[in-house]
Amino acid sequence: MKRVKLKDITISITDGKHGDCKGQDNSGYYFISCKDVFDGNIHYENARQITEEDFIDADKRTKLAPNDILVTNSGTIGRMALVKDAPKTKRTTFQKSVAIVKPDSTRVFPHYLYYLLKSKVGDFINSSNGAAQKNLLLSTMRDFEMEIEENLDVQTSIAEVLSRYDALIENYQRQIKLLEEAAQRLYKEWFVDLRFPGHQSTPIINNLPQSWQKKSAKDFFTMSIGKTPPRAENGWFSTDYKDVPWVSISDMKDVMFVNTTNERLTHEACDHFNVKIVPEGTILLSFKLTVGRVSIADKPVCTNEAIAHFMRDGDKWREYTLMYLRNYHYDSLGNTSGISKAVNSTIIKNMPFVMPSKDILDGFSKMSSPIINQIRNLSTQIRNLSEARDRLLPKLMSGEIEV
Repeated sequence: MKRVKLKDITISITDGKHGDCKGQDNSGYYFISCKDVFDGNIHYENARQITEEDFIDADKRTKLAPNDILVTNSGTIGRMALVKDAPKTKRTTFQKSVAIVKPDSTRVFPHYLYYLLKSKVGDFINSSNGAAQKNLLLSTMRDFEMEIEENLDVQTSIAEVLSRYDALIENYQRQIKLLEEAAQRLYKEWFVDLRFPGHQSTPIINNLPQSWQKKSAKDFFTMSIGKTPPRAENGWFSTDYKDVPWVSISDMKDVMFVNTTNERLTHEACDHFNVKIVPEGTILLSFKLTVGRVSIADKPVCTNEAIAHFMRDGDKWREYTLMYLRNYHYDSLGNTSGISKAVNSTIIKNMPFVMPSKDILDGFSKMSSPIINQIRNLSTQIRNLSEARDRLLPKLMSGEIEV
């Protein structure tokens, strides 16, 4: 093992453009921010697209290439991605919230460096500056010291072991995406196009099929809102698996089932501060800062105050409610909180909700629940693989386990 600074084994370490670019929908040129980098990949679904002229200008700084390593350096520090050789790579540049690390392949195998940096996320966070918002400075990254395996062949072997886990995870993620698309098509056919079984003979009354109801969400569900105990008081939060998973909006990012969280809340804190623990199967909806993330609690959880809980007796309502909330146009609720892209809990409880008749709910549940259950099983597989990889990672990097 050899101790080096990150700048010693890289060609360059820079960040994205310090300024804005002019947006242009469907240009095919992407302006990626830290919110688009997670789970080891660049996610283009909600990424900004910009003019070709602004892209060319910004690309002079970033010059993205396959095997570059991305590190989010503000907001949520330390989310990483290893850049793939894909068509979009040559049409991608970055905002300043993302750092671009270009490995020197004569000194370090890029995949090995990616995993090595992943094992140092905690150190990155601790070295970040900023009172209101943490920032990982480029100078700090360049002088960041770590122990590396000197033999390139051994580096490659270590990376190959860890890459197998990520390959399986990506395969399961692709399967989940296909299943989600199938569930979406079924929901659209039944409840957007109104081609549900028996639709030909069902009268439409006041723009709703007969026996369907449109009321406020609170009329159909037992609803509650999460709560955050004072962080200034020590001892309420923990990482002990016996405590209650505490869900924040970031835990709900692009997942249908919440089955892993960054923090847990002690049972004493839940009792002392009257924080509601909601049962497995509760549907969670974010309504502050990021409105409209919807997930199912895969175990009993508690949440922060930015998340509403939807509960109802029985099980046949769950798949429909999940898809209804995922397809809802939250812009129609307005913005009453004074915070960008947020509504308040009263509006969420009073949001319009269309509840189909029992026979349609039962039929949709019968058709969609096998799809949702497959997604749940694959999500569990991803969680198990991620945990196994993360346990193995520091042991391989430290040489505790040899390959």
